[in-house]
Amino acid sequence: MLDGLEAAGLLSDARFSAALVEQKRATHGRRAIAHALREKGVDAGQAADALGALDIDDERTRAQALWMRKFGAPPRDDREKARQIRFLIARGYPGSIAFDVVRSAAGAASPSHHDAEST
Repeated sequence: MLDGLEAAGLLSDARFSAALVEQKRATHGRRAIAHALREKGVDAGQAADALGALDIDDERTRAQALWMRKFGAPPRDDREKARQIRFLIARGYPGSIAFDVVRSAAGAASPSHHDAEST
């Protein structure tokens, strides 16, 4: 039955993999998407092809957009900073990107916060 569906073009690992990557790309990092593909039983070669659609350089931009949607404000303290970093790491972003995104947000807010206090 599955062979018949596949032969008719109604069942395609390539389309499934591409759809899964597209569905998760805005909210998950490359590592988490690769894990989801493995969990769904997608073969390694097919997963690599599907993941090829993700631009590695774009991962930081996607992490920053996700951080902005989820938090939108710099961490108030070290505990909040750690929570925000853990969130991004749990979504499959590398630690270096998670640290960079949260550090950039905290750094961008510091000068304006300092200026507001001094006036």
